Amino acid sequence: MGRFLNPNNSAFQVALNSEIYVDKTGLLNYINKVLNTKQAFICNSRPRRFGKSVTADMLTAYYSKGASSEQMFAGLEISKSDEFEKHLNKYDVIHFDVQWCKTPAKGAEGVVAYIERAVIEELREEYADLLPESVVSLAEALSGINVTTGRRFIIIIDEWDVLIRDDAENQIVQEEYISFLRGLFKGSEPTKYIALAYLTGILPIKKLKTQSALNNFEEYTMLDARVFAPYIGFTEEEVKALCAKYDRDFEEVKRWYDGYYVDGYHIYNPKAVVSVLEWNKFQSYWSQTGSYQTIVPLINMDFDGLRSAIIEMISGAEVEVCITFFKNDMVRFESKDDVLTLLIHLGYLGYNQGKQTAFIPNEEIRQEFVGATRSNGWNELLEFQFSSMELLNATLDMEEVAVAEGIERIHSEYASVIQYNSENSLSSVLSIAYLSAMQYYFKPIRELPTGRGFADFVFIPKREYAADYPALVVELKWNKDVSTAIQQIKEKKYPESLLQYTGEILLVGINYDKKSKVHQCVIEKLQTNK
Repeated sequence: MGRFLNPNNSAFQVALNSEIYVDKTGLLNYINKVLNTKQAFICNSRPRRFGKSVTADMLTAYYSKGASSEQMFAGLEISKSDEFEKHLNKYDVIHFDVQWCKTPAKGAEGVVAYIERAVIEELREEYADLLPESVVSLAEALSGINVTTGRRFIIIIDEWDVLIRDDAENQIVQEEYISFLRGLFKGSEPTKYIALAYLTGILPIKKLKTQSALNNFEEYTMLDARVFAPYIGFTEEEVKALCAKYDRDFEEVKRWYDGYYVDGYHIYNPKAVVSVLEWNKFQSYWSQTGSYQTIVPLINMDFDGLRSAIIEMISGAEVEVCITFFKNDMVRFESKDDVLTLLIHLGYLGYNQGKQTAFIPNEEIRQEFVGATRSNGWNELLEFQFSSMELLNATLDMEEVAVAEGIERIHSEYASVIQYNSENSLSSVLSIAYLSAMQYYFKPIRELPTGRGFADFVFIPKREYAADYPALVVELKWNKDVSTAIQQIKEKKYPESLLQYTGEILLVGINYDKKSKVHQCVIEKLQTNK
């Protein structure tokens, strides 16, 4: 049992000791299934605060020969598996955190040498007669042990990408680190001595030109998580159960912290959920561990359409994004799509895989974006906010003509700033038009799919403003009679998102005549009977 070779299970025990622990050991069923196969080379990337280290510690506690973990996992999901004991504490495990290694290595330049030296020293203690002093390469050491003993190793690397992220401009460090990983994992020889390679970090594997630096790895990301999806963060069912246990308002938690839609799952940030359960304060917990200053230089890059895309997303809209050409580093950006893709990996944006769009996932993250734009004095955003505030006040005062004129003015200004196609322009206009509503309301809920002819938005006021601001149901029509917008809302009765709402509701119907470019508006007030 050592620091890096065959660690004990104490790190995972700390997670189990916590008051709030959500059982994610079901992931081990999949890992057991792929052990000693070509699918056993795994890179699972996810944002900060999404439990990367806990998962790495769980794998170590389960597989490491240096631990005795049967009691630890008793009662957890994995213990129900027929193969629970088959793999339990049966492997030589090498586990290291690259971020931690930077300190004893005295900087990024010494990390690779430190890791190889430290791990080989521990291997010599375990396999004293098999590693002569001439062996200084970790890959060679593992290969030699395997040839003599047949032992296969599990290698777990936490924060594997920290050198890629934090030392992105240091080409010497980059090349040495990638070479180290390739020597350890690529080719036919590593398949002989590796039973499982598990890399976890924020970024996917770095691309060199058009190919992955480690193209034998299966990658699971915020863009495409597949079997890892329910293990990225807390699922909606898990959050519902926690809210019931701690007597928290699930709908409020959902509005603040939901929004990551990953392969069919609603995923919540574990850190945020745990914090609101503990303190019962609905606020942004993001900046406590990853300041919005991270995104300031990104959203201020000089790419056509980037700022307008950010404004749209702050307003609640989704924007198209091409994720194909992102190089998975923090230096080379060639378009706004590269920036948006990085923000998805960092957790500042959600990704709709079906529609290939990016969006701000929830109120917590939206506040971070608003803070980032304010700190740089975005004139475009300030102008839209001023016009939008006038529009919101007119809507609340039920001034139909003023609302129609305000949307018409914003539509005209918006068209000069942001390029859009005719099929989604109306919904984009509406998002921008009610930008200022985001101060008092949550991100608008889309009740109907966007597309040619209609766009339906529901604005629910935040708890602190619920007594003074009504809920808004806004229906936008294209080349129709404006009265049909209100009628459609009534025919649907209340949108699903308003079923539990007990306050005042304004129905806002807006029609846009494409030929005349004139907008019309009708507003009605409803009071729920609950």
